[in-house]
Amino acid sequence: MERVLSGMQPSGRLHLGNLVGALQNWVRLQEKYECYYFIADWHALTTQYTDASQIKENIEDMLVNYLAVGLDPKKSTIFIQSWVPEHAELHILLSMITPLGWLERVPTYKEKQQEIKDRDLATHGFLGYPVLQSADILIYKANYVPVGIDQLSHLEITREICRRFNFLYGDVFPEPEGLLTEFPKVTGLDGRKMSKSYNNCIYLSDAPKEVEQKIKTMMTDPKRIRRTDKGDPELSPVFQLHKIFSTKNEQEEVADSCRTAAIGCLDCKEILIKNIFKVLEPIWSARKRFLEKPEFLKDIARAGTEKAKMAAKETLTEVKNVLGLY
Repeated sequence: MERVLSGMQPSGRLHLGNLVGALQNWVRLQEKYECYYFIADWHALTTQYTDASQIKENIEDMLVNYLAVGLDPKKSTIFIQSWVPEHAELHILLSMITPLGWLERVPTYKEKQQEIKDRDLATHGFLGYPVLQSADILIYKANYVPVGIDQLSHLEITREICRRFNFLYGDVFPEPEGLLTEFPKVTGLDGRKMSKSYNNCIYLSDAPKEVEQKIKTMMTDPKRIRRTDKGDPELSPVFQLHKIFSTKNEQEEVADSCRTAAIGCLDCKEILIKNIFKVLEPIWSARKRFLEKPEFLKDIARAGTEKAKMAAKETLTEVKNVLGLY
């Protein structure tokens, strides 16, 4: 089977955006490909190096969520990045051949520096994270990396490093391709993209009452001040979530009722709450089961790591051979 690789940083709790944008797709991919899904704890340090106190807790919660959404350890290799030191060793070797200019032109390099103002990101680790990302992918000779079309440029540097290595030392790595996936933008509580940095998320670990309260207090069309005011559903962040979680019929009914003031914003939110609960209830139930089995979680992480290590060691041995290293 062809191999897929992807991972997430444990920089915070996972939310609906992560679920819709990645995790649900990962679950589908494991039925068709040999999948490697990891928790990228080293990557989290590129922006959170001044306070790493929450990373361990976030790793444990992320592992619970991976399993709760339906990732199956019998079908996918689930592991923790830092438990496979071969990633770091390949990172060093790839950094020897990666031109500085390639790293400086990565789109997210300047974007994140502008977005994250409260931390100094002028570090070697932050500049070089695309090389570590390349090592994560190439160490498993992954054929595909699931990305949205707007993320293809992030994968391109891995492809460039891969081509450069193969040109210099022979065809060791397959050139990974982007597995294009439609990642819908999940709107946050304030109308912006759902993001931990905006503090506008519905988290997978939120209690039902917390989710309900968050949705009930969401902003809607600012022109609907009174119950009798007619609104424009496209101006309402609540309706943007309806587009993802509600049926087509419900979306049409909600939109028409908003435009004619047939229902109020709270009625609209009640329908959304019902539909989001349908998605989250099985996840909440599975989370509860897994949280009661901490040793089982550790066993899953250990088993996945051992499998990942075997593949990584095999690749690294080949790399060392072509480099003439012992």
